[in-house]
Amino acid sequence: MTAAPDMTAALPPESARDTPTNPATQRRKLVEVKNLKLYFPIFGGLLRRQVGDVKAVDDVSFDIYEGETLGIVGESGCGKSTCGRAVLRLYELTEGSVVIDGQDIATLSPEKLRLKRPSMQMVFQDPQASLNPRMTVASIIGEPLDEHTNWPRTKKLERIYELMDAVGLNRDYANRYPHAFSGGQRQRIGIARALALNPRFIVCDEPIAALDVSIQAQVVNLLEELQDQFGLTYMFISHDLSMVRHIADRVAVMYLGKLVELAPVSALYANPLHPYTEALLSAVPEPDPFAETRKERVVLKGDVPSPSNPPKGCNFCTRCPKVMEICREVEPAFREYAPGHFAACHLLEETGTAALNGGMRPEHNQTRIQQGEDA
Repeated sequence: MTAAPDMTAALPPESARDTPTNPATQRRKLVEVKNLKLYFPIFGGLLRRQVGDVKAVDDVSFDIYEGETLGIVGESGCGKSTCGRAVLRLYELTEGSVVIDGQDIATLSPEKLRLKRPSMQMVFQDPQASLNPRMTVASIIGEPLDEHTNWPRTKKLERIYELMDAVGLNRDYANRYPHAFSGGQRQRIGIARALALNPRFIVCDEPIAALDVSIQAQVVNLLEELQDQFGLTYMFISHDLSMVRHIADRVAVMYLGKLVELAPVSALYANPLHPYTEALLSAVPEPDPFAETRKERVVLKGDVPSPSNPPKGCNFCTRCPKVMEICREVEPAFREYAPGHFAACHLLEETGTAALNGGMRPEHNQTRIQQGEDA
């Protein structure tokens, strides 16, 4: 069996456009997440009383600037997708605030939240499960227009055709059903639906995870083109670190419901500060076989602790190869160790890593990835 090609092989070393190295000075914050917590209750006993909580997202804070892409990475079960859904308030928050374009959606009434929905949308992970098999493509893309506008049928149909053109779908497919399409085409339908109401912010929840590698490249390129065309802001959740390196401006690393590192993409990939980030990056395959054989692989021992019973101190202390005694007792603070480069690790406090070079030029939008067959 032929191994799937590594997408980083098609990426040139320099960025094709200048992205600001310090977004705080040139862009305004579109999304502000502060102390976000999302706990799922655990019930037990004869009376079905609450006996604990699954801490899916535990005290997470970050900002997303207008027009940028924030990548969220981490192992399965770390809380990436739950965090994305919580930011859009698809789940009710346990604590914290989520301010989108000046409004705290955590405190909005159901009526006001519904009026806010057109400005924030989501592209789901499974392109087949997210589409109603009993609805045609035109009905799926036009459903947001039915819910949030009172346009006449002709205007809606015109908008549907515009969206199909934007995502590369033939207008002749408007009356077909989802089962007649490939995975890449289904994801294009989902993207068109998300764009129907001209949103400013889109959460992309692993939109390429269920697709072939060649189709992944096409979908990511499409997202980048739409971002340039419509001025979109993305929260891009993915397992694929090489793809996140291509599309993101900044990257946040999650472990067991918490952020452990947040940095511009170049700074994080060139100089990771947290031991967990080092382990994740060491697992990314190198396209050069000689570099792959020379690379030192960081293998983490043990299993991820349960989010219903996280360890005392640092969540990563049970698997960290550089663990210290203080890690098992005191939770590390999430601090800035270089311009725009945040991490939560006692090791950095001990060694004093403030002299690191930060604010490196992001590798976002380096040029479109080489594409294979049409999606």
